[in-house]
Amino acid sequence: MLTSRDIAKMLDHSTLQPFLTEKDIRHGCEVAIKYGTATVCARPQDMEIVVPMLNGTGVLPCTVIGFPHGAHTMEIKAMEAARALEDGCRELDMVINIGRMLGGDYDYVEREIKTLAELCHDQEAILKVIIETCYLSDEQKVKACQLSESAGADFVKTSTGYGTAGAKIADVALMRRTVSDRVRVKASGGIRNLDTVLSCRAVGAARCGVSATEAIMEEAIRREQEGTLVMPENLTEMNGGY
Repeated sequence: MLTSRDIAKMLDHSTLQPFLTEKDIRHGCEVAIKYGTATVCARPQDMEIVVPMLNGTGVLPCTVIGFPHGAHTMEIKAMEAARALEDGCRELDMVINIGRMLGGDYDYVEREIKTLAELCHDQEAILKVIIETCYLSDEQKVKACQLSESAGADFVKTSTGYGTAGAKIADVALMRRTVSDRVRVKASGGIRNLDTVLSCRAVGAARCGVSATEAIMEEAIRREQEGTLVMPENLTEMNGGY
């Protein structure tokens, strides 16, 4: 039977907005610890707050690399990743170079992912690759996932949440079909309620990036207590997403 803990362990609690203060970051960590989420995904500068607050809680520190546009040079992304790992991050969410992807420079995209994957794996950390689905055709989404897997990524992820659209159920399903069982899928961007999390789970997402963690978890707990925390039977939004 599906439990609220299962839902919590799907969630990367996101604290990435540029206007968040130290107080906001600390509150975000408290929320994540309360519900037992998978991670807190915070800005690189916030690791000095996040890492010690999460130490020993079972919630892992996560940050973003090349965020949100993916246009940093490969060398800068590598430096950013190395510093994040040094600061104690256990999971990194990198944005691919979207322009290079759209331009067909697949060698560059793969080399960049491989560089960061090797840095992560040397430290027994996880790399998630944000392909920013809103800018890609289905064929390009498939190619980006294939490049990510070939380069050693642990996850492929739909979106930053700062593009023209966020996660869509159809994209999550497409990404899940494309990668092998070795690579997991993360949906992110516009996920604000439990039903969306459940729909993402139903088509193969292992993680969801969310900032509405409290609302999602309170609903999950309520449904668990009522015995109504179940997977959706019909995904009517399968073709268009949400």
